[in-house]
Amino acid sequence: MTRISSSTADEATDRDAADVERVLAGDVDAFEGIVRRWQGPLVNMAWRYCRDRARAEEMAQDALVRAWRGLASWRRESSFSTWLFALAANVFRSELKRFPAVDVPIEQIAEPASEADQHKAAAERRRNERVRRAVLALPQSYREPVVLYYFHEMDVSAAARTMGVPEGTVKARLARGREMLRRRFPQLRDEGAAPSRAQASESGREVWR
Repeated sequence: MTRISSSTADEATDRDAADVERVLAGDVDAFEGIVRRWQGPLVNMAWRYCRDRARAEEMAQDALVRAWRGLASWRRESSFSTWLFALAANVFRSELKRFPAVDVPIEQIAEPASEADQHKAAAERRRNERVRRAVLALPQSYREPVVLYYFHEMDVSAAARTMGVPEGTVKARLARGREMLRRRFPQLRDEGAAPSRAQASESGREVWR
């Protein structure tokens, strides 16, 4: 995920608001703009919940349908994207309660091996992918805040609203999730190869610190 500049984010927010107003005024075709902007991010988010691409696409589609039906409930107290991701998170959690994903215990994720210096770039990509898999192996209660905070670059407040829990709960679960990763993968911590927001979503802060 490429870091979005503040001006670009503001433009997206303005387009979202304009499209919502058009849809609510009866121009149903305006929802297509919302789909174009957010379908990809929603599929990526859904995949990090279920780790099945086809299922993630179906879950994202379901979230967009729910958003279509519930546009009038967006009160503009937060950005449209925050509202949409909160709605999507609820859809994804409900789906996984009905048909749980098969979780691999974090203890079964292999410790990444050291790589030769001459293959540093390729090794880093592989290592980052292994770290992402390790994050996805966390128990759901810890995985969700880590995914929202690092992969989707939400701050604690936005993650708390998305999850429907107090900010203190998000902070506690982030700390616990990081500790589980540090204890399971000490080599990555020692190498400074932890996923950052730059590595988890191609921009950001380190999970391990």
